[in-house]
Amino acid sequence: MPFIDPENGYLTVINLFKTDTPERVHRLVGEMRAIVDVADYPGWISSTVHQGQERPGTANFIQWRGNQDLESRYAGDEFKHRTVPVFHEIATYIRLMQTEVELSQRHPSLGDVTEISPDRDDYTVIEILGVAPADQSELIRVQGAMHEWLVDVPGYRSQTVLRGIRSRGVGGTDGGLTAVGQEKDFVVVYSQWDGKESYDAFRALPSADQPAARRASLDKRDSLATSAEWNTYRVVHSRSAAQTTPA
Repeated sequence: MPFIDPENGYLTVINLFKTDTPERVHRLVGEMRAIVDVADYPGWISSTVHQGQERPGTANFIQWRGNQDLESRYAGDEFKHRTVPVFHEIATYIRLMQTEVELSQRHPSLGDVTEISPDRDDYTVIEILGVAPADQSELIRVQGAMHEWLVDVPGYRSQTVLRGIRSRGVGGTDGGLTAVGQEKDFVVVYSQWDGKESYDAFRALPSADQPAARRASLDKRDSLATSAEWNTYRVVHSRSAAQTTPA
């Protein structure tokens, strides 16, 4: 199963899809599973499919050896003339985000490695924070420092912070990709919780009832972020290339 590790140097691509009906969500998941099950692209490491919970949509957390391998995939006929048209038909929104893992932290009771797997029961949150490119590193620092108090929040399991490199969308059914925003203008926060109840309680706690350290870090984060969007997910499928199997 895939592991999130800042030391492995992988390019992490997070593909977000939004749609408008449960039926289309199931179709998105089915199309993603079909692609993942036959994936054999040069430089491909792993793919993990997430099904939206709070809002209709899916996310695919994909690890690549590097950017050249990803670009070769995007340039291929199968991607441009089969993959893109199918998802363009089903989804109301597509965002393909290239990132690199800056840090991955867990509750001290959960060991040293962040694993993502359908065999786990994690309630996963993916949050996309917009940021001015000049403030990206500071936002990453602030988000990472939040781990100091997150470990005391009931239900918290892990937090991974990813530096955004570039985003692309789908321009049309011809398979062409278009730039979204500027380079380095976003940060992705991928977190795991023990369930919906814990996460909802965390988000709903009024500011007046929050510990001072939490209020201060959230205020600083909000002053740096230009936008924020999130959804919650369950991992429903995953597959890794043979060479990533731990010894």
